[in-house]
Amino acid sequence: MKKIISQIMSYIMIILGALIASFSVACILLPNDAIDYGTAGIGIIISKLTGANLSLIVFIVLVPFVVCGAFFLGKKFTVKAVVGALFYTIGLEIFEKIPFEVDTEHFIAVAFGGALLGFGLSLILRNGGCIDGSEIFANVLLKKISDKTGKSYSMTTILIVFNALVYTAVYILIDANSALLSLLVYIVATAVIDHFTDRFEAIKQVTIITKSEEELVKLLKSELNKTCTIIDSKGAIAGNNKTLICYVNYFELQKLRDIIARCQGSFSIVSTVEEIIK
Repeated sequence: MKKIISQIMSYIMIILGALIASFSVACILLPNDAIDYGTAGIGIIISKLTGANLSLIVFIVLVPFVVCGAFFLGKKFTVKAVVGALFYTIGLEIFEKIPFEVDTEHFIAVAFGGALLGFGLSLILRNGGCIDGSEIFANVLLKKISDKTGKSYSMTTILIVFNALVYTAVYILIDANSALLSLLVYIVATAVIDHFTDRFEAIKQVTIITKSEEELVKLLKSELNKTCTIIDSKGAIAGNNKTLICYVNYFELQKLRDIIARCQGSFSIVSTVEEIIK
């Protein structure tokens, strides 16, 4: 029952986060000449240049990334990504038609809108969802690299390059003012996201204390294609056990939590890794 309630709450938080993010974009950022980042930013650029329906274009741009993620990130992640994307685009459609004005300077309005956007996205990410294709793209690319090399890398570089291209397009196709305001949105939103998710784009070290090491190792290999370091350990009460150390990215962490939950007598510690030296 607790697991069912937890799952329901995670979807509620994803829906709430998507609506908060769409309100920020439609009612604060766009009226103040700023745009969202990632694939939503691409959709907004296309909509501005063509006059096409904003919510429809944003959804169409995101769909290929979600489909790609379905093959690499699993069914559970895909369902949450679809729910988040659907309510984000529904929110855009609704909030675009609602008269709302932040009666202040562009800079202050955009900073506030970026913070609100970051808060909405944080709710989505903390509950295993995603509404931005750039994060899915980065995750899929890193998974392919990890599968071939066995090494783990941060998503930071890929996300920075992706969004730099988006803002360059804004600068060329729209104007410099919009590009600079949109860059402010990215800086503020990612700062808020980092605060609430402990740097979601960074590598995560997961230390697992368990008596079911063989089962865990098999599941790590079969479901995440990950290996780990195994250390003999001993608890003051539980007695002899094993300590497993492995490295995953933020989206893989959601699946790893499910794996650990299926193995009785296991608990884990998650920490953010700044750098892995090989």
